[in-house]
Amino acid sequence: MRTVLLGSPPFATPVFARLVGSRHRPLALVTPPDRPRGRGRAVERSPLVELAEREGIEVLQPADPHAPQVLARLRALRPDVLFVASYGVILKPSLIGLAPMGTLNAHASLLPRHRGAAPIQAALLAGDEVTGVTIQRIVEELDAGDVLLRRERPIGPRENAGELFEALAELAGQAALEALDLLESGQAHFEPQDHKRVTIARKLKKAHGRIDWSKGAWELERFVRAMTPWPGARCSDPRGREVTVIAARIYDEGEAPGAVAGELVEVSGRLVVACGRGLLELCQVAPAGKRPMSGAEFLRGARLEPGSRFATPEF
Repeated sequence: MRTVLLGSPPFATPVFARLVGSRHRPLALVTPPDRPRGRGRAVERSPLVELAEREGIEVLQPADPHAPQVLARLRALRPDVLFVASYGVILKPSLIGLAPMGTLNAHASLLPRHRGAAPIQAALLAGDEVTGVTIQRIVEELDAGDVLLRRERPIGPRENAGELFEALAELAGQAALEALDLLESGQAHFEPQDHKRVTIARKLKKAHGRIDWSKGAWELERFVRAMTPWPGARCSDPRGREVTVIAARIYDEGEAPGAVAGELVEVSGRLVVACGRGLLELCQVAPAGKRPMSGAEFLRGARLEPGSRFATPEF
């Protein structure tokens, strides 16, 4: 198949690598321009671009992929299909319809569940036991195109969003090859989505990482996993200092007699906090400006008294 990949790292990186090593080797890579990152605001090279250049594959990094000169170059390549993996740009009909066999997209959920920008976090927040990758045809409505295939994967009981992201990116690479094989063989069958089963995964902002201690321990355990590594599950310790919770586990799902939400409970040197219902052990935390540490290590250094309270941050 004559293929062009449109994508951004890190999700698209294993997808592109899989295609490069297959008979569907891309004619070109379309990816956003390299941007300044970090405190020094130095421009970092995209790992996708580096891989494409090593492989001798043409790279396009337009600010607008719908610009006439970009569309003209893509038409000149005569792709059979465009394949999208986390490109980050809403595609217009001029690009969606450019290739005769259409434009496919790898989405990190089992559509129609969790359409939108944060499907991995949404699956964890919802307590889904299984998620996966969907290869669908792109249409103008967000993630609403007909489905070519789905590939499932169980969610581990302690798995966080970062770990699940990496696993689903690898699965997307496998699914991309299967999808292109189906198209090439003429065996592709596209199934319309059941719009009654649609759920939406909203885009996350930093403020969405604030811990609300009034919620149950089971809900907050999922919340920590969903917010790790970004935007981070954050709270204020009893002295008002920001703390990011990296890993947590349910200590007790029942009631904590006499304890109020956010209260530090004395449990043999472990960092255990009362929730709206139940107790949550903070297993790994990162105080603002400091390295990650175990909950017990934080507790020893902070010298907090039982009964002091963690809070939902204002920042």
